[in-house]
Amino acid sequence: MPGPEAVDSGRWKTTMGEIMTIALRAEPDNVTRGYESLTEFCHQMLLDLPRSDQRRWGEIYLRGLVSLCGRKSIRRISEEIAGGGADQGIQQFVNQSPWDWAPVRRNLATYAVALLGQPRAWVVEEVVTPKNGASSVGVARQYAPSLGRTLNCQIGLGLFLTGDAGAVPVNWRLLLPSTWDQDEVRRARTHLPAEEVHRPRWRYVLDMADEMVGDWGVDPTPVVVDARHESTVDRLVLGLEERELPYVIAVAPGSPVLADQPVRTAGRAGTSLVWRDTAGAGLVSRFFLQQLPGRVRAGSLARGRSRGLLTEWPAGRPRPTGAWLTNLTTVPPAQLIGLARIRHQARQEMSRLYDEFGLNHFEGRSFRGWQHHVTLVSLAQAFVLGHRLRDREESPGLRRSPA
Repeated sequence: MPGPEAVDSGRWKTTMGEIMTIALRAEPDNVTRGYESLTEFCHQMLLDLPRSDQRRWGEIYLRGLVSLCGRKSIRRISEEIAGGGADQGIQQFVNQSPWDWAPVRRNLATYAVALLGQPRAWVVEEVVTPKNGASSVGVARQYAPSLGRTLNCQIGLGLFLTGDAGAVPVNWRLLLPSTWDQDEVRRARTHLPAEEVHRPRWRYVLDMADEMVGDWGVDPTPVVVDARHESTVDRLVLGLEERELPYVIAVAPGSPVLADQPVRTAGRAGTSLVWRDTAGAGLVSRFFLQQLPGRVRAGSLARGRSRGLLTEWPAGRPRPTGAWLTNLTTVPPAQLIGLARIRHQARQEMSRLYDEFGLNHFEGRSFRGWQHHVTLVSLAQAFVLGHRLRDREESPGLRRSPA
């Protein structure tokens, strides 16, 4: 991993200072007026696309995602950004063009690290896109935990680099239902690669982590995952421990992984801290961290570190409302609780991806198109977040008080 003074991602070599200049440079009153800033941002993010026309279509599509209000269809982007007549070129770029999204995401991850400082966590969030019919890649009638219901939809996972200033989604996976494994007709129509088959969610999480650490050289931070609806949490835990990655995993109090680990009651001994939740009108919760007998597997650098179970007991409740399995048993309690609650940053940005950047406006059906669209939506969100952080720094009334 290069030192803090320089980053070398393939053909993109620049300093952290230059990255921050790109991230924070904009017109003072309106992000959509920062034409030169967006052009330079696209130049850096899309540098690895092999053809100049691909980079040009990428900037047009990104400009539409950033500036248009309402539905961000290819036709609207063509008419309002490219002056009309560009529908076919944009559609070809997003849905059929064979450009590789991995280098773009790698560039974005480097940018996000510089933008956020050192992120505090990698937060994995679910993305759900309701669909009519069964032709779009990965569509099935399936249960979406984030919505708490079953519907006809695509389900994906996004991995957000998350810090106090915000969160940026830098990696994505489309969850493929098992009904697609042997459906050769739909696989052919959506150009689904042969290696893309149904996998459990924990496998997708580990794949994203492997790509980011092994291929992109991103320094890992605690992996934060909501696994309350998962029955194979143990596989995720063991996979993260094998990779020597810290984790904070939300689990259901009755999860099978805790079958031999009874949750302590509020009257029992444990590490506790009163936490006042300002979003909950002053709700006070008490957190308990209890050591679990299970150890990290032999050969790990974290050898001897116990797993712990963090539970949240809101005042006046007879049972815990939250439980997190973690191997960060030696960090200060406030830091651990902060990691358990940091998902709100990623969820907030996920809402913006839907509401402001057209995450669920993708009209194509192909696997390649889905991957291209979510990658470009991520770029749009990161660009606007950079402007928002710049405005916060430049507006005296919005500056944070010294700690």
